This record gives sequence, structure tokens and C-alpha cells, in this order.
Amino acid sequence: MAAVTDRRRTPSPPPPYRSYAGIVALFGGGLAAAGAVARLLDREPRENTSIDLAVLSLATFKAARTISRDEVTSFLREPFVEGEAHGGDEEPVPSGDLRQAIGELVTCSRCIGTWCAAGLASTQILAPRFGRLLTWSFAAAGANDWLQAGFVALAHKSNELGRRAEG
Repeated sequence: MAAVTDRRRTPSPPPPYRSYAGIVALFGGGLAAAGAVARLLDREPRENTSIDLAVLSLATFKAARTISRDEVTSFLREPFVEGEAHGGDEEPVPSGDLRQAIGELVTCSRCIGTWCAAGLASTQILAPRFGRLLTWSFAAAGANDWLQAGFVALAHKSNELGRRAEG
């Protein structure tokens, strides 16, 4: 006779809508503050080219992946997730409060990517030399990630074709 299991689950807390609203307000307020400081410092954004957009995009990709996935930044995610923050299987703490909302933000590369893009773009306006250095460094690291992944994929395919030719 099979054992009967209790399939009832503890209800999860409702989504932390107030915390989401606070995070969105902080994002908007941060951008507004950066714009105000730029105006006070007479730092107007320069005309950006398609190269600038490509570099910012690649830098944003790398910064977002670093924050949301890399072991080196696991200390940032640890207070807001369940499981090992550097184990790759972390999930936001289902607390129904700000802690959960931040956990959702820092474990989602698309979500934190918006913040990274805003931070990098603002830094380029407020501290242009540092902003360019930071953005181009992240962009180069992002390109390195893509090149490394491409190399691994090509080497794997080459090895596979070599085994087929031998066999």
C-alpha cells in the first residue's frame, strides 16, 4: 500500500508590491538626482553614437551577470536569497517584504541590468573619465565572456567532428 502524502503547501506570501513601488521610486529618484547633479556641475551628456550604445550594452550585460550570478558578488545576494548564494540555485527569500523584492532584483540579470545601465550611463556623465574606464572595462570583460564561450563551443564541435572521422 502506497503512503499517502500531504500535498498541501504553505501559502506563499503575497508579492511585496509596496517594496516594488519603493524600489521603482528609488530608481526614478536616483536618475532624477543624477540629472540634477549633472546640471549643477554643468555636465551635459554628449551626443552618443551607436558604438557608445554597443559598449554600454555589453558593459551592462557583464555588470548584470556579475551581480546576479558570479561567486565574487555572492556576498551581495546572500542576505536576500535562500540556498547558497554562490551555488547557482539561489532563490529570493519568500518573505513578502523588501528583502524578497531585493532578492528578486539581485538574482534577475535583466532586472539588475536596468540598474547597471542607469548607473554606468550616469557615471559617464557625472565622472566622465571614471565612467568611461568602468564602462569599457565591463564591456571588454563581457566581450571576453562571449569569446570564451565561442571558443569552448568551437573546440567542443571540433572534437566531436574529430571523433566522428576516427570512428
